[in-house]
Amino acid sequence: MRPFLIDIADDDLQDLRRRLENTRWPDAGTRTDRTQGLALSLVQELCEEWAHGYDWPRTQRRLNRIPQFVTRIDGLDVHFLHVRSVDPDATPLLLTHGWPGSFLEYEDALEPLTSGEPAFHVVVPSLPGYGFSGKPVEPGWTVHRIANAWAALMAELGYPEFVASGSDWGTSISTCIGMQHPQRIFGIHLVPPLAAPDPGEVPTPAERDARDELAQRAAQGSAYSAVHQTRPQTIGYALADSPAALLAWIGEKLLAWTDGEVLTRRQIFDNLSLYWFTRSGASSARLYAESIAEVSAWFTDPDALPRIEVPTAATVFPREVPRPSRHWAEHRYTQIVHWGEPARGGHFGAWEQPDVFVQEVRKSLQSMKKARGRVVSRARAHTDQ
Repeated sequence: MRPFLIDIADDDLQDLRRRLENTRWPDAGTRTDRTQGLALSLVQELCEEWAHGYDWPRTQRRLNRIPQFVTRIDGLDVHFLHVRSVDPDATPLLLTHGWPGSFLEYEDALEPLTSGEPAFHVVVPSLPGYGFSGKPVEPGWTVHRIANAWAALMAELGYPEFVASGSDWGTSISTCIGMQHPQRIFGIHLVPPLAAPDPGEVPTPAERDARDELAQRAAQGSAYSAVHQTRPQTIGYALADSPAALLAWIGEKLLAWTDGEVLTRRQIFDNLSLYWFTRSGASSARLYAESIAEVSAWFTDPDALPRIEVPTAATVFPREVPRPSRHWAEHRYTQIVHWGEPARGGHFGAWEQPDVFVQEVRKSLQSMKKARGRVVSRARAHTDQ
């Protein structure tokens, strides 16, 4: 394990600007809405600002104030943030991001999580193939393998027990930790849980709306997932060579999946720059080739996963897709201890609403401790008998 500092060379910054300035643009398209992708005028505006109005060195200095490390796990370098609380009794908390996000999703939650009450020791790894983590060179880095790697990372850091939380791919990986290492965790916090409706039941109006919106996204907004699953290398050539292509590919999701324009331009450019400088367009997409077929079944088949018996907390933001009901989730997660439905937020809950996310994590831990107390009390009663 070794400390890590971000150090992007000035030549790389100049190369990014030149490429943005020399973009070969497509025609404007035949629709003025976003049904065919981001509008040409918007992408041109964003590329101009990325090239000439954005300060990466300032971002780099800010990020390097966060303790970062790299360690070798299962043959791969894993980059992670590790921010310890001043409270020695703080609860270890593992936060896992997804695509097209990064460890940056949790940046604004780090300080309140480590300094508030209850406090946490926070660990935020970069997924294999993402950010400053290593890029797998052979197949097999599935969500299950990543879950094992994360459990090994927490053991290496001296955390025999911890809370596993995450969104997007982080939801799948946290669920796998609950299946594969139930003895290692206080509980899992899923944003949101992955659960499918029972085809034999009549859905409520809210369940019907959530189901229909998921079907609409699958029909009209999931082409990126199919490309990542089947041709990650092909799309990777464009994402590694053209920052304008990267902006259009990732920027569309950052704009479409949020609850309003809550991410600042600086946050968007931070994330785009991280993908660009690490050339992780192709390597991040390969996680879909590894695991999206299995995980997609978790949305549609109530029995696609064994029942998860560890304490489970859930947060379902209102502009998230999918938005499972608690009733659906209870079929898979047998011990739901907290169910939160905040008033604002989309797919990137911790990024969009960090204060709300922190509140949800704290409520989740409190509920997990109560559940553990009930188990201990029952065990003592049984022993007394």
